[in-house]
Amino acid sequence: MRRTWIWLTYLVFALLLIAPLVKIVLGAWENGMQGLIDGLTRPEALHALMMTGIIVVVVTAINTGFGVMLALYLVRAQWIGPRMKRLLNSIVDLPFAVSPVIGGLMIVLLLGPQTVIGALFEDAGFKIVYALPGMILATLFVTFPIMVREVMPVLQEIGAQQEEAASTLGAYSWYTFWKVTWPSIRWGVVYGVVLTVARSLGEFGAVLVVSGNIMNKTQTATTLVYQDVENFNVVAANGIALVLAAFSVGLLLLMEWAKKRKEVH
Repeated sequence: MRRTWIWLTYLVFALLLIAPLVKIVLGAWENGMQGLIDGLTRPEALHALMMTGIIVVVVTAINTGFGVMLALYLVRAQWIGPRMKRLLNSIVDLPFAVSPVIGGLMIVLLLGPQTVIGALFEDAGFKIVYALPGMILATLFVTFPIMVREVMPVLQEIGAQQEEAASTLGAYSWYTFWKVTWPSIRWGVVYGVVLTVARSLGEFGAVLVVSGNIMNKTQTATTLVYQDVENFNVVAANGIALVLAAFSVGLLLLMEWAKKRKEVH
């Protein structure tokens, strides 16, 4: 019976993960190497990949800084009461409970060109919705909990004794963070960065709503794949999907390397 369940697990794994990856690879090479190159070097594809790269870099940088800071506050800050911490914890988990499409819709309703705030920004020459800033905000909304939830358990596990000892000996806050706290949480931050990059690469729903999916203006790699499939340009769609899949596999390998490094140290 046990062996049956093991083989059933392998079968489900193959059907859900391996088979789609094989189909993407075969579809991307359907017209040969030249067909793959043509699909990836189209102006819209190059622009979409560039937009995806910009969003990933900006979102990962912001999430890393603010995620680590918020995790420190939620675990270490004595001036935040228990009720406020519970409220903040609930807000952090909100993107997990809300559909990305609804998150994108909330941004449109708050900052769209028809709203007061959105109109003020547009009058000042700064467009948010249907532009890059809105796409970054949508991806931030979806990915923000990841870093916090990776770092908080590590902080809770290591306790505050070493940090308190450093403060007692006269160490400044930043010095304590870099010399005492950071060495303990760095691998949690690495995991958070890897997961944030992976989630940012694959985000579709919230970005689609906020961006308007305008070709050569507000398309990302995932929304371009969606458009190519809608236009029956399946080979080109598979080419873009293959690039995203390759990045995802690379991130998984990086995660495994980070885990081994953590075990060594």
